Amino acid sequence: MNSEDTAPTSSILHGLQSVIDLGGPVVVILLVMSVVALTVIFVKIWQFSWLRLGDQRSLDEALTHWRQHQADKALEVLARSRSPAARVVETAIQGRRDPNMPEPLIREEVGRIAAGWLEKLRSQFRVLEVIGSLAPLLGLLGTVLGMIVAFQQLEAAGNRVDPAILSGGIWVALMTTAVGLAVAIPVVAVLNGLERWLERFRYRLQDAVTQVFTVRPPEPIAERQEEEGPAARQARIKLWKGRAASDAD
Repeated sequence: MNSEDTAPTSSILHGLQSVIDLGGPVVVILLVMSVVALTVIFVKIWQFSWLRLGDQRSLDEALTHWRQHQADKALEVLARSRSPAARVVETAIQGRRDPNMPEPLIREEVGRIAAGWLEKLRSQFRVLEVIGSLAPLLGLLGTVLGMIVAFQQLEAAGNRVDPAILSGGIWVALMTTAVGLAVAIPVVAVLNGLERWLERFRYRLQDAVTQVFTVRPPEPIAERQEEEGPAARQARIKLWKGRAASDAD
């Protein structure tokens, strides 16, 4: 790497060091907060993209098979999708295809799994909220502290007042407010975008689950040979809930 390649990097580092020297500890804290916020944002974008929260095609295809009483094909389509919505709808279809499974139990289990996924997807949002709220306040605190120092210098000057002392102290103090706003504004904007992304996913999930419950499940292929006893029924329900929980994990 020659000197021409390192020149832009050196100038950026030098400018950053100057800002830190002028702004003091408050600017250091704000820069650390910006690094944390940037890391969280990249992680959430990667997570949402990896889980394919916008995968509406698989849901539509699976629901089409479900309406045609082709539960096996619907489950095959859902199994190929990484979307959490596919896992929730898969649980709903597996419960609905069993004519002896109580619908209230199915709804309760589906709601529990959906709530668990939504909680996982909302993780780290609080970090962005705190940074978006505290960054402007820290910037204002730095400005107030800087103004105090500027007026102390002005007082120490006595009769030999130099306007440059006051103006220089003011712009250095205001710089911390600018840094705080520069950190907070992008964080709040991206946070609102992520929340909107998650809200659209929640709506599509709710709509898909509703369609599963509004379609009448297919009739069983063959009647049971004998009446199912309470013990067998409880064992089958426990097995189904165990499979649903493992899919959520």
